[in-house]
Amino acid sequence: MKRDFPNLCKPIEIGGLTFRNRMCSAPMGATDITAEGSPGPRTLGFYEARAKGGAACVTVSELVVHPATDGSQMLHLSLSTPGQLGAFAYVADAIKRHGAVASIELSHSGQYAGTYMVDKKSKGDLCQYGPSDGVRPDGIPVKALTHDQIDEIVAAYANAAALAKRAGFQMCMVHAGHGWLINQFLSPWFNKRDDEYGGILENRTRFARRVLEAVREATGPGFPIELRISGSELFDGGYGVDEGVRIAQELEDCIDLLHVSAGSYQFGFSITHPSMFREHGCNVHLAAEIKKHVSVPVACVGGLSDPEQMEAIIERGDADVCVMARALLADPELPNKVMANKADEIVHCLRCFVCMAERPITQTRRCAVNPRIGRELEGLSVTPAKARKRVLVVGGGIAGMVAAHTAALRGHEMLLCEATDSLGGILKTEKALPFKHDMYRLGLTYETLCRNAGVRIMTNRTVDADYVESIAPDACIVAVGSEPMRLPIPVEEGSYVLSLDDLYLTDADPEGSVCVIGGGLSGCECALNLARQGKDVHLVEMRDELAPDANIRQRPILLAELEGEDIHVLTGTAARKVTPEGVQVEGPNGSEVVPCDAVVCAIGQRSRTKAVDSLRDCAPFVRVVGDALRPANITLAVYEAFHAALDV
Repeated sequence: MKRDFPNLCKPIEIGGLTFRNRMCSAPMGATDITAEGSPGPRTLGFYEARAKGGAACVTVSELVVHPATDGSQMLHLSLSTPGQLGAFAYVADAIKRHGAVASIELSHSGQYAGTYMVDKKSKGDLCQYGPSDGVRPDGIPVKALTHDQIDEIVAAYANAAALAKRAGFQMCMVHAGHGWLINQFLSPWFNKRDDEYGGILENRTRFARRVLEAVREATGPGFPIELRISGSELFDGGYGVDEGVRIAQELEDCIDLLHVSAGSYQFGFSITHPSMFREHGCNVHLAAEIKKHVSVPVACVGGLSDPEQMEAIIERGDADVCVMARALLADPELPNKVMANKADEIVHCLRCFVCMAERPITQTRRCAVNPRIGRELEGLSVTPAKARKRVLVVGGGIAGMVAAHTAALRGHEMLLCEATDSLGGILKTEKALPFKHDMYRLGLTYETLCRNAGVRIMTNRTVDADYVESIAPDACIVAVGSEPMRLPIPVEEGSYVLSLDDLYLTDADPEGSVCVIGGGLSGCECALNLARQGKDVHLVEMRDELAPDANIRQRPILLAELEGEDIHVLTGTAARKVTPEGVQVEGPNGSEVVPCDAVVCAIGQRSRTKAVDSLRDCAPFVRVVGDALRPANITLAVYEAFHAALDV
């Protein structure tokens, strides 16, 4: 067959192993790790899903090589723990049996030990080690590693690699980026040593070289070594891409694949893991530059999910392999869909950081658009229903479309009714926000999925109890969504007040200054977008902080973006009245008027309860999902809709 993306689908040989395509699964933390550091059954299912989805290589993360100096709640591997080698062997086998290469990431966090510990108090009690004595940005002291400890850690890398190979892994990745220990030795910002491990570049790469040589000796030929580096640390005092090139040249004789990432922990989380406010593939230029100066294959990473972009990267020669993490959380089947010329069915990552926010809180995974994430053992595919039923879904937003698509995959006769002239629901508003285009595209993708699955779609169809009775469905899933709340304060005649729907779904373009009332996630995003359009923006929030409804990973990034714009922020301030001249507010400094030409109400959404109540008894099985149940977020909407369809 003729591939839509021939370069991306082309095999490549690395260190004697054949990768079936150029799409690889980046290291992503496991979902259930025992107290001894063994992978649990859900971890097996997690990695197997990426292998079954068509990735050429699946890398298990993170195997801590020396727990004595890197105590954390990550994977360990030792023969002293009964059953541990077997647990890793089962994971390696689960990856290989689907045709993917099984790899494992060898890691030491150095002075950032315990990063992913849920118990942050215990994290503070750990002894933090690094190349040099010092104090972390968060005030925790760091102790320089002794020569004996360095020797122990080098030996530990070799031992971990040998055990991983014994367990059935076919290659390994040595993590030397992102501010972890090897990167700390490479970095002039972290490394202040004056011995053979510090100073000139040859000395700063000595530790990395010793590790790589020890791994090579322990594993022998035919076991490729991948080295992950930050092509540039991208902060003042760290090394830039020119030195990244020199680091790569110093070490390329020890490796089979060079994996070029970017940034450093605590100095650039949204750089290493590009946020929605950055371009997709914004770090690829680092791989492209380094590839010009080395002879080994080069992998790129960072916010990649679009097959067209990745095809162009390979075609231009910017990199030999494209590596994805969050994209394969959102849709593990992405590589299979690319290989089968079904790119229009890819469910793209929203870069919303739900996946990363959940892990440090509960040590599980959750994804806004993939309800099966971390729960793969409960079933990698939707199983057919025992009996085919007539199912009505009311509402064509994301919850309705997920429910309809899932029920259709189970073999039910599906009808999806939407009151407006198009599907998408609240996702249609995201088209107005350039940094949320992926969320808008999600609606288009699910419409395609629904149509391809045989869902009959009726738009401009308001559903009431009489209509439902006329078609007599066996089941009804109510996903009628929510609507913007109105301002609960006086609004004088002549005032120009818009809801978020008014602003995003019409041609409304308020001139002059704008006051956004409501500093939750939606209000902050609105204010940011208006400011980027060059408008004078005031943001009024009655609580003491902005965006408390944003997740713990997304919130600081959003706040940093807001700080980068000239937005007048008033927290702890309540709006009392809207007049043609502005908004009368009451805050810490008493009453004042915020002058503005237009007001945007972003105080939240309310469920369409009347529509919901009218349909509660319309069928033998009725389930209310998404914002129709209670306004929350896309993650819950998708999860509820998916499982409602499974329950029919």
